[in-house]
Amino acid sequence: MTQAFELTVNGRQVRIETHPDTSLLHALRNELGLKGPRFGCGLGLCGACFVRMDGQVVASCDTPMWSAEGRTVVTVEGLEPGEGLHRVQQALLDEQAAQCGFCITGIAVNAATLLETNPDADEEAIVEALDRNLCRCGVQRRVVRAVLKARSESACHVTPEDAV
Repeated sequence: MTQAFELTVNGRQVRIETHPDTSLLHALRNELGLKGPRFGCGLGLCGACFVRMDGQVVASCDTPMWSAEGRTVVTVEGLEPGEGLHRVQQALLDEQAAQCGFCITGIAVNAATLLETNPDADEEAIVEALDRNLCRCGVQRRVVRAVLKARSESACHVTPEDAV
């Protein structure tokens, strides 16, 4: 039995018809063609499928579509509106923080969410926040360095209101 679900994904209203227990990950990848969130463990334990739902980082592999109804979802593709990269994505590239690249999309979503909720996150807070993201390539130090760089770039950014 399929059901229609309406939600906002990366700033766009979408309608997905699927079984209520279909995972959000499956719908994002197979119905909407978003390849950023990846299937890792299927149990919500590795972080490869992390997305932001209503401001909270969730494992999309074990989030059923019925629970996503009416919610706002942001994937790694939607972290930065427009054409550019989010400062976390740019810092991850600058620090060469991705080895195979499989886990890095979930890391980027988690790190961007952390910096939006805690712009002054120190190294300890970053390590703690990213603890749920598993990386078998061993790039954790580079990831932490990249998030610290993104944090400092945010602190250095002056808006026109600040300049007055």
